[in-house]
Amino acid sequence: MKKEKIIFDDLDKINAFSLLIVLLQKHVAENFNTKITLRDREVIVHTIYDNGEENIKLVINFLNQLNSIDYSHVDSKIVLKSFIEFEKGNHNVLFDQNKSFISVAKPKSDIFAKTPGQQKYMRMLEKYSLTLCIGPAGTGKTYIAIAKAVNALVNNEVNRIILTRPAIEAGENLGFLPGDLKQKIDPYIRPLFDALHDMFPNDAIDKYTEKGIIEVAPLAYMRGRTLNNSFIILDEAQNTTHQQMLMLLTRLGFDSKCVITGDPSQIDLADKNASGLINAHKILKNIDQIGICELNKKDVIRHPLVQKIIEAYNNN
Repeated sequence: MKKEKIIFDDLDKINAFSLLIVLLQKHVAENFNTKITLRDREVIVHTIYDNGEENIKLVINFLNQLNSIDYSHVDSKIVLKSFIEFEKGNHNVLFDQNKSFISVAKPKSDIFAKTPGQQKYMRMLEKYSLTLCIGPAGTGKTYIAIAKAVNALVNNEVNRIILTRPAIEAGENLGFLPGDLKQKIDPYIRPLFDALHDMFPNDAIDKYTEKGIIEVAPLAYMRGRTLNNSFIILDEAQNTTHQQMLMLLTRLGFDSKCVITGDPSQIDLADKNASGLINAHKILKNIDQIGICELNKKDVIRHPLVQKIIEAYNNN
């Protein structure tokens, strides 16, 4: 029988974690042929039978991370969810629900940071009223921002969510497209609604949209407004002009948060140097009250082939 142990750095911490470790005991016994024993400040992990060394290492590594964090911000729900993520290979979980875990409205849809870059992004969303997130496709820029917006809405931190994108991908002005406003903008905002459907029950999205609690509109419709008590997300910001970006930035009202996301490698403007996202990054990067998060190919969490495609294009 193999065993290893760790020593928690203070007795108060192991007392605070004792219930959480007891909750883990049942899980690892049933799924990992491994037993956890508490003794004073020691936590001993050993196999139940004569195998399972890898399982011991997994549990010990997890407990070492648990030992390294501030126990005053941890609850059992987060620890158990974090351990399940740890089993899947996400070894960067920090357990703090305001930093690497976002609880959303739909059951079983809580959002975990899966990379150190995403953890940094979640911290910024919690800390700053304005955050710029730049990175390639598949890094979770928009998805995480929408998760944080949903979290803020259900916790009554804001009164509404406003989602906006520049409608220029097709090279057409909205006025020349067929249909009413909803039909005109639907192709542009469909990815945003896809994310919302992952986090809200369908009937809730319809209800909130009808009441204006969730508002989706092209960027041009933001002009002249002051957006108070709102969580504002500007997506595909690489396709804004300098003037459009300044217009959106100056819409921010009291008790609001704004997140701007974009991918500089996917600029559809005729003059790629005129991107409002690139200009905003240069102009705002030295303002301490603004979060600037730059994700890269290491933060891509789509199919592994996406990382290789991004790398191939970046090398040409």
